[in-house]
Amino acid sequence: MTYIPSVAPPEWLAEPVFWFAFSGGQVLGIASGERVDLPLARSLAELGIEPVRTQYLGTLRGRHCNSAEIAKDTPAPEGMSWIGLRRLFGQVDDLEYALAVRAVQIMEWDRTHQFCGVCGTATESRRDERVRVCPACTHSVYPRIAPAVMMLVRRGRELLLGRSHHFAPGIYSALAGFVEPGETLEACVAREVMEEVGVKVAKLRYFGSQSWPFPNSLMIAFFADYAGGEIVLQPEEIEDAQWFDVDALPDLPMPVSISRRLIDAAISEIRSGAN
Repeated sequence: MTYIPSVAPPEWLAEPVFWFAFSGGQVLGIASGERVDLPLARSLAELGIEPVRTQYLGTLRGRHCNSAEIAKDTPAPEGMSWIGLRRLFGQVDDLEYALAVRAVQIMEWDRTHQFCGVCGTATESRRDERVRVCPACTHSVYPRIAPAVMMLVRRGRELLLGRSHHFAPGIYSALAGFVEPGETLEACVAREVMEEVGVKVAKLRYFGSQSWPFPNSLMIAFFADYAGGEIVLQPEEIEDAQWFDVDALPDLPMPVSISRRLIDAAISEIRSGAN
């Protein structure tokens, strides 16, 4: 059994539920060696925690799941700790990690839309869909994501990698940028590469996508071929960008990111001799 999303919680709980409880962007977990277990309880009060608000997520392998907003700087219960989402990767299984990513975004959306952005009235949630509705002016707000493209440009055996000012020292990654209103993904790829490094691209190939909650983004990744131009940096966005041979690559992003999977796939393709 896998994850089945839902909005309406059950009328009665016969057993404990999984809790994706967040405080200051970190999730509550029980660390044991290289494994992290999620708290199981009918309510967070059983763990000595008072949530600001909770959201029902559905069922994971047949067990009900909730997300919860916990006040910042709340101490973790004995035997538990607050764990960053990046650190959580690899310490829970893939389904649990994907649900943690979903949970933090739903929790944050619920937290930031308690009042109507049009008239200021307190909003209300609906049991039949994930939406907050203003009872005064009927303005409705659904969870929103920000689409962003990621593109790995290839020139023969070389990959175009850059580093942003906020990256950890030494880390280089594929280029990326947010899609603007009215823009196609393909147009965004061409614009972002030209803006950030002054290079033209051609022959885009879709690679995959990843929900990325830092913040509420959906990353859509592409391969692209070099089509001309010399590297000219946009200093406000890019600290450095270079062509790297696949046998002389710099430090790369962690495996949690689609950028690393995109780069690894290109390396495998180039070394196998595929076009």
